Amino acid sequence: MSHDPSAHAHAAHEPEWEVSIWPFVISFGILFALPVAFAFKFAYEMPFAAILALGVGTPMIVAGIAGWVKEGMGGHHGEGLAFPAMGWFILAEAMIFVSMFAAYWFNRLSADVWPPAGSVELPQLLPLVMTVVLVASSFTIHHAETLMHRNDRAGFNTWLIVTMVLGSVFLGMSAYEWNHLFGQNFTPDTNFFGTAFFSITGLHGSHVIVGLGIFIAVLLPALNGKINEAFVKTASLYWHFVDIIWFFVVSQVYYW
Repeated sequence: MSHDPSAHAHAAHEPEWEVSIWPFVISFGILFALPVAFAFKFAYEMPFAAILALGVGTPMIVAGIAGWVKEGMGGHHGEGLAFPAMGWFILAEAMIFVSMFAAYWFNRLSADVWPPAGSVELPQLLPLVMTVVLVASSFTIHHAETLMHRNDRAGFNTWLIVTMVLGSVFLGMSAYEWNHLFGQNFTPDTNFFGTAFFSITGLHGSHVIVGLGIFIAVLLPALNGKINEAFVKTASLYWHFVDIIWFFVVSQVYYW
């Protein structure tokens, strides 16, 4: 019986189709967390229904990110590209923030009066507290990495969870601030400052949600004693990026 080596080589290099449910989970989460929640809040004036929509959509987004990231970076296809790929991803995301800041700077510097009519005074203390919380989370994830290298798995899990709690507290404070501003009739369509404020802080908040999803993808295997060091390093790099971007957000939007 003869074998065709070329046919075997062709089969070995034949592309594999991969199917994942997680993009659908993320899509439905975004549907509930953004258009449905905003419609309930602003179109139908049903704030409780909007909160319920957020309560459904946000966990779906986090879970979808966690599942998708675990598939993409935890498997044998993507593991070796995890850290370099994150570097390129961060560069792309930084360019998005740069474009938004550029639009904000241009309109701010060219305006005759700032802030424009209809603006409200932004809180001054809360952003400082949010900054302390987010900076602390960078130290806690760094400490978790250190414990991982010392093979202290229990300590790694503990400090990873602390990091996730701090990130969640940050998001909670941001949501509280948004709700307070909405109560003062300061919304994305109030004026350009409202559009810029909610767009920039919302974009940053979405990156915090992504970071929490990545950490969940790290934590679940770690609780079973499985820690992928390259994956942890990649997740930590992303979180430090989110922290650095916040310094630009808080300095330019709140205190300039």
